[in-house]
Amino acid sequence: MMENKKMRLCICGGGGLGHTIAGIVGENQQYEVNILTGKPQQWKKEIQVLDCNNKTIKATLHKISSDPQDVIPQSDVVLFCLPGFMMEETLTKIKPYLTSSHRVGTVVSSTGFFLQAFKTLPSNVGLFGFLRVPFIARVNEYGKSAFLLGYKNKLQLATKNINQETEFLTLLESAFQTPIEKYRNFWEVTLSNSNPILHPARLYSLFKDYDRKQTYTKHFLFYEEWDDESSDLLIQCDNEFQQIVEKLPIRNHIIPPILEYYESFDPPSLTRKIRSIKAFKGLKAPMIQKDNTFIPDFNNRYFTEDFPYGLVILKSIAENVGVATPTIDKILLWGQRMMNKEYLKNSLLIGKDIQSTAYVSRDEFSNIIHT
Repeated sequence: MMENKKMRLCICGGGGLGHTIAGIVGENQQYEVNILTGKPQQWKKEIQVLDCNNKTIKATLHKISSDPQDVIPQSDVVLFCLPGFMMEETLTKIKPYLTSSHRVGTVVSSTGFFLQAFKTLPSNVGLFGFLRVPFIARVNEYGKSAFLLGYKNKLQLATKNINQETEFLTLLESAFQTPIEKYRNFWEVTLSNSNPILHPARLYSLFKDYDRKQTYTKHFLFYEEWDDESSDLLIQCDNEFQQIVEKLPIRNHIIPPILEYYESFDPPSLTRKIRSIKAFKGLKAPMIQKDNTFIPDFNNRYFTEDFPYGLVILKSIAENVGVATPTIDKILLWGQRMMNKEYLKNSLLIGKDIQSTAYVSRDEFSNIIHT
């Protein structure tokens, strides 16, 4: 792969990012794009992406399949565009077809990709993961087209066991048409004080008094109606998060505190800042309409991803490094009750549903910290 400066990419997943990256990368004739999806019959060979500058991007896909044997051996790079709950299952499915020459990565690392890959894949498989998603994207017509709503000026990425790393990063920069900054290690992209604490803090503020019989007369705006209680909870979670970070091999301020990141100094100023962000305008809270009223949607990814594959990861690492997390615990206990799950029990991650999360046990943490 490196000698010819070409890349055969297999995208796992069919969401907005999967569609958009297939178009962006596949438009370049020197790259070959395969798709591993549970709905291959709904995909067309031609993918089209309309970007935020009204540019139409078209690409021809090479192979589309639900069987890893059809696409993994014919690919050099495997890119997960998947929610956290599908990571381990998909890693297990592709494992028999991987070799030491494969590079397996993810569009966002904070849902536990590296932690699950270390447990599932052989140590000779190269891994990589982005800190944040490369594009803001939405599906337009499934299997056919997507909207690219925003580009990034720069991408941050970490690697593990990647041979010919410089050439590989150059290939990725060319494929994504965006400069890439390499972070020092996987911890620096795995831990995030973005969605894993931001979404749960806001959800708790919105729905903490919900009793399952209650309905709401409006569909709340998630960010434009953000309040000081949400800001205060987010700051408290971030204070605990930063204590966890201090215990790990992560550079100082590589993950800036929430107040610093949002150029704020207290809950009211953070509220004003979050409410003012243009990219957040119009985004609604996860709710379902019921007749003329609304109720929370506990099957939304803000719940199904950001609790078991967000807060649980942070809590489990906190347990392993000896950091108390009272605010995270409070929000996690509420969230698991709303989802009819049990992760946290008697202040420890020993609940009956803990194995269906990205929880890191003491033995696993000990192995990972020494890799």
